[in-house]
Amino acid sequence: MAPLLQVEDLKTHFHLRDGVVKAVDGITFHVDKGETVGIVGESGSGKSITSLSIMRLVPEPGRIVHGRILFGANGQPKDVVKMTDEEIRDFRGSDVSMIFQDPMTSLNPVLRIGFQVREAMSAHDRFSDEQSKSRVVPLLKKVRIPGAADRTKAFPHQFSGGMRQRVMIAMGLSNEPSLLIADEPTTALDVTVQAQIIELLRDLNREMGTAIILITHNLAVVASICTRVIVMYAGRIVEEGYTRDIFKNPQHPYTWSLLRSMPRLDAARHSKLLTISGLPPDMSNPPPGCKFHPRCRFRVDRCLEEEPPLGEVGPNQFARCWVLMRNALVTQPEKAAAAEVPIPPLTAEPAQIDQRSEPDRPGAVKA
Repeated sequence: MAPLLQVEDLKTHFHLRDGVVKAVDGITFHVDKGETVGIVGESGSGKSITSLSIMRLVPEPGRIVHGRILFGANGQPKDVVKMTDEEIRDFRGSDVSMIFQDPMTSLNPVLRIGFQVREAMSAHDRFSDEQSKSRVVPLLKKVRIPGAADRTKAFPHQFSGGMRQRVMIAMGLSNEPSLLIADEPTTALDVTVQAQIIELLRDLNREMGTAIILITHNLAVVASICTRVIVMYAGRIVEEGYTRDIFKNPQHPYTWSLLRSMPRLDAARHSKLLTISGLPPDMSNPPPGCKFHPRCRFRVDRCLEEEPPLGEVGPNQFARCWVLMRNALVTQPEKAAAAEVPIPPLTAEPAQIDQRSEPDRPGAVKA
């Protein structure tokens, strides 16, 4: 079966005065019908720009410079990158919807909630005015807003943060899209409300069959809802696979470090959480070789000069690394055992590292 969404060698760059920022630098992945895929990584890893690229909403001065975004599983997918303005308008909200991080910035503060939900349907001409009006209350009930009929007359400031996010989900589902992109939908919500929003997304995925791309930095959220996970760092995919396999057997040191930084109920009381030293790289001047090597405790000399390709490391699991964790845990057990051990100094001075630009070597992820 053809995937619902196929992203091929996507590159989205920002041309700034100080240089070119490669926010998304050659990523390839797919999403099947009804599937829930998580994209995780630190701030600046490129996950939000990936979602904005899919929607063709990349802010200036950014633009898609290479790659294809194929949408449609009917045997005749369309390339979103080549769509006309009229086609992209029909595509947004109708075929694909997006929920942004802060619902208060997406909702008009002077318009009633019911009108805004109805307007989301009317704007795409999928439903008549009468149908749009009749669907507002059922949609609010579907996202579990109590007293839905009365709340249609309320303004956004009369809703809590969690309720506003539910309204955004209702608006996103109003035109019955095939794919819903949720960009950190639980940011700034307390833990109880976060759990309610995630449970709601999971139930909507099961009941309506809507595929979901969940963008987050919270691995616990990914574990509770996603079937597959894509780990991004410095604009590239560094690991991809089924959620159960990634959590049980991560192969990239970055993924391993992210999982070790999470508190676990089954961990020994004396064990410490791991911190990833340093900061994400400056994307206008990234380091040579593997982009994670300045922060990696398991790096070897090859990591400083050659960027690894995205290769298969297990059944349906891919990683971009010269030193896989199954090897590092054997050859460097003392570094894996001591989370508090500082990262050792580089084995080569920066001036000795070959500064030649690496050729583009996008990893082709097998479907």
